[in-house]
Amino acid sequence: MSEIITAQLSLSKIISSKLKDYAQLFKFRLSSLVVFSAAIGFLMAANGNWSAPQFVLFCLAGFLVTASANALNQVIEKDYDLLMNRTMNRPLPQERMTIMEALLVAGIFGVGGISIFLIYFNPLAAIFSALSLLTYAFIYTPLKRFSSIAVFVGAIPGALPPLIGWVSVSGKVELFAVLLFGIQFLWQFPHFWAIAWVSYDDYIKAGYKLLPSSEGRNKYSAMQNILYILALIPMSLVPAYFGFTGIISAVIVMLCGIAFLYQAFLLFNECTIPAAKKLMFGSFFYLPIVQLALFLDRN
Repeated sequence: MSEIITAQLSLSKIISSKLKDYAQLFKFRLSSLVVFSAAIGFLMAANGNWSAPQFVLFCLAGFLVTASANALNQVIEKDYDLLMNRTMNRPLPQERMTIMEALLVAGIFGVGGISIFLIYFNPLAAIFSALSLLTYAFIYTPLKRFSSIAVFVGAIPGALPPLIGWVSVSGKVELFAVLLFGIQFLWQFPHFWAIAWVSYDDYIKAGYKLLPSSEGRNKYSAMQNILYILALIPMSLVPAYFGFTGIISAVIVMLCGIAFLYQAFLLFNECTIPAAKKLMFGSFFYLPIVQLALFLDRN
């Protein structure tokens, strides 16, 4: 009996360890945030006309595609991840998982997710999801070691989720969907540059060039955050201007934008890692609050 119990505990530990490795491979928390923004686009387009099975299927497809892109990203960056403190314990650099296993799972997830979009939703949703996966994994990922233009390239697949959510319901690209894309596109620059500022020393070890200035942490890099947030604020108010949303969301969006801008000014004045962390955490709150405000106050 004791041997059976020991074997069961051992098996449970192995399964738990493997699940943790897959969660790291798929960047589970990041993938969940991506699915959240896609779900906002879906629900906005559906405007109350949706079913629970349809919504669950959509979220599953979105997660599969996102997880596939993240897994491919880690396969490509395996050797570089080993050089950085924040990534060296991932399953691939520590050889807890083989490249073949990661590629197999990424392939199954990617094909599965895109197929769900194609079969159960529409071709346009499948095309955008495939574009997002391929751009992120095979253009943005290798470009990170050559030029900071990678941030601009990466912002495109990063902004596609709400657009994919919208076209999954409507089957076409509409103005509100483009605005949701634009908001998420502009938001990514201060969001990612704040992360790049905090992790700059690690990124340098791997040869990543992600801050806008070739000199890294300086006033020029900090100023870019301010400029993009100054563009983000009016962009986030355009839905209210066109009557897609009401005054309540406009006020919330404006206040969030001012708070976000204040954090960017703090980073510009101080040029410190603590200031960058404040901007980074501010960015984590900004996008979901703004998206929820737009969704709940839609006319």
